[in-house]
Amino acid sequence: MPASPSTARAINDRLALSLLQQEGPLTAGRLKQLTGLSRPSVADLVERLTAAGLITVVGESGEQRRGPNAKVYGIVVGLAHLAALDVRTEGVSVVVADVVGEVLAEASVPIGDDTGTGPAVEQAVALVERVAKEAGAERLHTVGIGAPGLIDPATGELRDTGGLPVWHRRLVAALQERLPGTRVIVENETNLAALAEQRDGAARDRDTFVLLWLGHGTGAAVVLDGILRRGASGGTGEIGFLPVPGTGKLPSATDCAGGFHSLAGAAAVARLAGAQGLVAVAGAHEPYAAALVREAVATPGLPAHDGFLDTLADRIAIGAASVVAVLDPGCVVLGGEVGRAGGHVLAARVEERLARMSPLPAQVRASALGGGAVLRGALLTAREGAQEELFGAPAGRGGRV
Repeated sequence: MPASPSTARAINDRLALSLLQQEGPLTAGRLKQLTGLSRPSVADLVERLTAAGLITVVGESGEQRRGPNAKVYGIVVGLAHLAALDVRTEGVSVVVADVVGEVLAEASVPIGDDTGTGPAVEQAVALVERVAKEAGAERLHTVGIGAPGLIDPATGELRDTGGLPVWHRRLVAALQERLPGTRVIVENETNLAALAEQRDGAARDRDTFVLLWLGHGTGAAVVLDGILRRGASGGTGEIGFLPVPGTGKLPSATDCAGGFHSLAGAAAVARLAGAQGLVAVAGAHEPYAAALVREAVATPGLPAHDGFLDTLADRIAIGAASVVAVLDPGCVVLGGEVGRAGGHVLAARVEERLARMSPLPAQVRASALGGGAVLRGALLTAREGAQEELFGAPAGRGGRV
């Protein structure tokens, strides 16, 4: 059945807003070209969106035509302010942005292992409040949080996972208490990194891929047909628990030691490098293993360095091959601190091994977003949540942020 006039108007309005988000400010003529709508229909939607306070004139365009310059319309960026948090075991990073995702202020604070739960939560919340004030935000509409661990799909809350600081779980409640009326969205850090790589990074041309997280721990994010898959319990991609050869034991329900984590987690990578005699200068806020991998990549040709990278690629390929055999994603992105440190050099080694191990073709790519992937993903998630509320759910949504 054809859409009713009101439904058609809503679809057209959301399409125009999506284009203004993606392309930036546009003239009515350009909106007509991009939407395929008639000139009267575009004039009507511009009038509706302007009257609703969603768009405004932001300038003029000197188009090649007679008459006055065309007005350029853009989204009213002051409609809402958003925050994104990257919560790690050693600290928190925060960005505050406007409703189209333009970053206005950002900062980080380290939180030591010996910091109590209450003080740690207070430091994190105070950082959010300070950065919001610096950005000129009187209130935050939506906060997106990326954190390690499992997210309960029923409640959207960070589950009580062993090995993670208690203050991680307390932070969400504290933010909701200190920022009344603010929507707080929590997502696994690996999933957010994958969303960011899909939108702006190494997987821009892929609707189906897997991001393999290699950092303090190991994990995977699965994007199939453009949609992030979380699983029945929110545990899709808990590859650290994958039983693999070469560890001497099996993982348990409460301990991933003996699983893929024991081959490719930061501690295992550091031990592997130490056995080859590698040393490096540790970077700030990253595992020592990442510095070791970066050192090996930066100084090729040394037998110890090449041997280390070859063995590391062997280990990573074991986990990647398992994912490829089950999901056939066609593309694996190496993320996390260790994956980013290895870059294209490590990715090429893993791809070569995968080609020998599996009949299913799979490209292996290095992360293109560096250390900001989780924050970028958290901001994209916050932006989408806010825009759905302010603009209405997008028509024909296909799962991309």
